Amino acid sequence: MHTREEASRRIAELVEILRENSRRYYVDNAPTMSDQEYDFLMHELEGLEAEYPEFALPDSPTRTVGSDLDSPVGPNAELQTGKDFVKRAHRYPMLSLGNTYSIEEVEEFAARADKALEDAFTYCCELKFDGTAICLTYRGGALVQALTRGDGEQGDDVTENVRRIANIPQTLHGDFPEEFEIRGEILMPYASFEALNAEREDIGEAPFANPRNAASGSLKLGDPEEVGRRGLWCTLYHIPAQSVPFATHDEALTKAASWGLPVSEHRAICKDIEGIRSFISHWDIARRSLPYATDGIVIKINELSAQRALGYTAKSPRWAVAYKFKAEQACTELQSIDFQVGRTGAVTPVANLSPVQLGGTTVKRATLVNEDQIAALDIRVGDFVYVEKGGEIIPKITSVNLALRPAEAVPVAFPAVCPDCGTPLVKQEGEAKWFCPNRATCPTQIKGRLLHFIGRKAMNVLAGEATVDQLFDAGLASTPADLYGISIYQLMSLEGWQEKSSQRFLDSLAKTVEVPFERVLFALGIRFVGESTARDIARHFGSIDAIAAASREQLLEVPEVGDVIAGSVYDYMHEEANLREIERLKAVGLQFSTGAAAEALSAALEGKTIVISGNFSISRDAMKELIVAHGGKCTSGVTGSTSFLLAGTKPGPEKIRKCGQLGIPVVSEEEFRAMIPSPASAPQEETQLSLF
Repeated sequence: MHTREEASRRIAELVEILRENSRRYYVDNAPTMSDQEYDFLMHELEGLEAEYPEFALPDSPTRTVGSDLDSPVGPNAELQTGKDFVKRAHRYPMLSLGNTYSIEEVEEFAARADKALEDAFTYCCELKFDGTAICLTYRGGALVQALTRGDGEQGDDVTENVRRIANIPQTLHGDFPEEFEIRGEILMPYASFEALNAEREDIGEAPFANPRNAASGSLKLGDPEEVGRRGLWCTLYHIPAQSVPFATHDEALTKAASWGLPVSEHRAICKDIEGIRSFISHWDIARRSLPYATDGIVIKINELSAQRALGYTAKSPRWAVAYKFKAEQACTELQSIDFQVGRTGAVTPVANLSPVQLGGTTVKRATLVNEDQIAALDIRVGDFVYVEKGGEIIPKITSVNLALRPAEAVPVAFPAVCPDCGTPLVKQEGEAKWFCPNRATCPTQIKGRLLHFIGRKAMNVLAGEATVDQLFDAGLASTPADLYGISIYQLMSLEGWQEKSSQRFLDSLAKTVEVPFERVLFALGIRFVGESTARDIARHFGSIDAIAAASREQLLEVPEVGDVIAGSVYDYMHEEANLREIERLKAVGLQFSTGAAAEALSAALEGKTIVISGNFSISRDAMKELIVAHGGKCTSGVTGSTSFLLAGTKPGPEKIRKCGQLGIPVVSEEEFRAMIPSPASAPQEETQLSLF
């Protein structure tokens, strides 16, 4: 059990960890956490938010889909694509799947479906592919558009690149519909992956960590011809139910295959949990002979009418679940241990291993998590250790083969000082990790803050991690304000930079003067202050000066701000170095007040606390903005203080039931729009939901 303060602090920590690792997975293609670790932390956050809904953020990772839209620009050949992909809205948002590593949870999924559905139904079981999601649109039998998943609402238009993937047909045959969407995964087969990495190592470039990263990075290259040379492959597994009139999911895929589309043949219709168990057991072994990476099984309700009846949560369908295979394991020698400093100052030990084949790739390094984990496993340099690839991505040491321990092996000594800057490490009571407290001059922490500042949801500067490393190493930037003093000649003097890429970087930097105050506040990187919290604080106080002058008690008056966040903001605003940085950013023209444009459109919803559920004529984020613009407040959970539930199509049944129990009114979108001045009503847009 947690106290309220402990729960608030842990929720804030989990949100920060999950957002950072989501960015590393979807944007950088360089994850530092296994799928299983990420999923376990997500489940922990879901549990805490359910127990303490007052601390749940509207944009919590439990309610949003990971985004791949942040396309960095810099000297790295895989990051600097030379092309800005056009962003296009998905006709039907692409959601994610709920994950489980337990067959018991699959049984619970089946039991819930059986209880909720009156008519008989079956399950369609398929392989879960380890690649990057794609949405194809065909019109008149011709491929007209290909979008990445992006943030679920919009994706990057990669049509020209997708046209170079050998098994994606440009035209169809048979009785295909006039227009439809089909979704699936872009993969890199093991053979293509090994050939690509051999080529990269031959020219002195770092190899990709795994096929998934290679596929995602290759799909975003600026040269379509190079994409065609990468040996990518596509497999398709879902047609949105709104696109075509079929009775079952399996029927839709069978028809798609008849039109010439590359639909996976590895699926089966199961009548009960025993059939599901059999399918999982078969492929847990058989997958090792496949030419591409798979990491689990997707179980879907086959009948589309049943899918519609079950509906969706904010993030996932209730009619599907992904079962993840248990990690593969191998035994190898631990040769040495490095200690790496993270963005927040946390020091993480990483093991250097004798190379070993695992999950289709060669493993040379593995995380050791923290000092406590090393002690618990009694790991020593020279030991032979068992290594797993959780989610088949990041290797992790799970145990030691004591029978093979050399006589000279000694316990690992955790460093007393930061391996990056030499500052003595600290560990707070109750914390598992050691931290470097030197925020001011520790190189890794400095670069982490720069990377956060330029991120898409912050200042949206066309740069990535490689660019930040290069600018810092050249002595050109150690704080965000330093970025604004860099000249085109300084950029062009750096390796890999030319006039065009330099000017694009500077142009994107110049546009940051248009970024509204709430995003500037988020970009400052105040610990525990996410996007929605930054927006709430910015709109509550109106200016950075008012925030800096606020007491802890006044900060607590902001909706959704608790003791942990208030303390973090207060401490940040009382550090001289931070105040000097803010003054420098003011001097270059960044917005540090809301201004007239951010004022409320009306006070029609003043004092009302509103929960939204379901799908609307505009996106959920746009609906939340509309509520805030008219003086209302959005919260995620129904409580006794909720004014009303704004219900779109397919609202969450649990929220509806809770409203009934508490006597909370349920308001339709039409009724809601009648509450606010009509000129503020947003244009209608089609936003029916779909998986992937």
